[in-house]
Amino acid sequence: MLRSGQGRAHMSGLVGAIDQGTTSSRFLVFDGEGREVARHQIPHAQGLPRPGFVEHDAIEIRDHVEACAAEALRKAGLRAADLACIGLTNQRETVVLWNPRTGEPWAPAIVWQDTRTADLVHDLERRGLGPMLRARTGLPPATYFSAGKIRWLLDHVPGLRDAAARGDVLCGTIDAWVVWNLTGGPGGGVHITDVTNASRTQLMGIDSLDWDDELLGIFGIPRQILPRIVSSNGDLGAVVAGRSALAGVPITAILGDQQAAMVGHGCTEPGLAKNTYGTGNFLLQNTGPVPAQSAHGLLTTVCYRFGDESAAFALEGSIAVTGSAVQWLRDQLGIIGSAAEVEGLAGQVEDAGGVSFVPAFSGLFAPYWRPDARGLICGLSRFSNKAHLARATLESICFQTRDVVEAMNADAGIAMTRLDVDGGAAANDLLMQMQADILGIPVVRPKQLEVTAFGAARAAAMVSGGFATSADRTRGGRVFEPGIDSDRREKAYAGWKRAVARALDAGSG
Repeated sequence: MLRSGQGRAHMSGLVGAIDQGTTSSRFLVFDGEGREVARHQIPHAQGLPRPGFVEHDAIEIRDHVEACAAEALRKAGLRAADLACIGLTNQRETVVLWNPRTGEPWAPAIVWQDTRTADLVHDLERRGLGPMLRARTGLPPATYFSAGKIRWLLDHVPGLRDAAARGDVLCGTIDAWVVWNLTGGPGGGVHITDVTNASRTQLMGIDSLDWDDELLGIFGIPRQILPRIVSSNGDLGAVVAGRSALAGVPITAILGDQQAAMVGHGCTEPGLAKNTYGTGNFLLQNTGPVPAQSAHGLLTTVCYRFGDESAAFALEGSIAVTGSAVQWLRDQLGIIGSAAEVEGLAGQVEDAGGVSFVPAFSGLFAPYWRPDARGLICGLSRFSNKAHLARATLESICFQTRDVVEAMNADAGIAMTRLDVDGGAAANDLLMQMQADILGIPVVRPKQLEVTAFGAARAAAMVSGGFATSADRTRGGRVFEPGIDSDRREKAYAGWKRAVARALDAGSG
């Protein structure tokens, strides 16, 4: 199959990318120069049945992936046979448990933002397991990761543990669910996950790159329901014939979304870093072939593993709520009609007027790791208006990023000198300028913001001949230079830290 894929790549040079994200699914096609030639996107519902619960309909996601591919190809006048291969990138940590005989999920997917497992996290800490988990997996006890979510479903869905014992349960992050369906589903679908996604479950040993029996025992998860762990690219299967618009196309790459962005940016050397602005923010720095343990609240994660090569690792600062805070202004408060309107509204005022907004809707992730933290807005006066709140929302994105940069600088022992950015919110000029001001370093935005999907396509193309050497879509963008002095910068950051202390106190009270 691998040799067949190479032949297809040589003839067409077109590579597809499935980008299954937290709020939508997309399909993009890139040509041999890395230029985007087709795209379609469909949002999916966000289930919020009760406080702390965030759910997705896995069937809706499966169907939207198929529909996106079909429509993107149709709009560009392409067929499956025109594609050399496809790569998949996905929201990480979100888990699905399904029946392999019927293809039906046993329950809604539990999303990475969900905090229903807070009691389990507290119990892990109470039992003194935190240091072992950090050393073994690179991850602290937190509601963020997949293991607790899988455990919750096994414990709370009636009959699910018995079904697992009978062989009627498969489990995985979204990549495993999508690939299983594309490659046949109940008719012989391939049950795999790549090392980047596996490294986010808290069930894989960061050194062994395999499921860890002791961790499986701690979380009460049977090994047989988990997918096989594979490299981030290679001969991973092919889309089966049938209703899929991608029938017959080889799948040659799987990467978690943030790791795909690293590949898209070309951050394949130690020391290189990027920040993605999406539903949350994710800042990763390549640390090379040896896992680096953080002393300042960052995560150790697999960056990628290409074929049979050694894995590369990264330090990551994960921020739960950034772009989704803007969605909250739109959907819950109704002060903007679309996410794009926040830039104009925030630009109506020169500063936030003393208002601070800590959007700890899912607790606070890096570097605090406090699932009990609570969101708050403080510093309000009669002078405050919706423009001040909009600006405080953008500031919260920038300040949370600075928290992570400070931790990364401390771990690396050297100050970051620039920040490469991507993601939907990176298109916001005001946000990027504020980010440069708050960090005090240049922020570099590429011309091509679809770095995540491009990274998946680039990894897939490596297997089938690769893109042309000129296929670097992250160049030719804009550099935002800091525009405020250090006194103003540090005063603003001190105000943010006071607000964070309040959010932490609210959680512990």
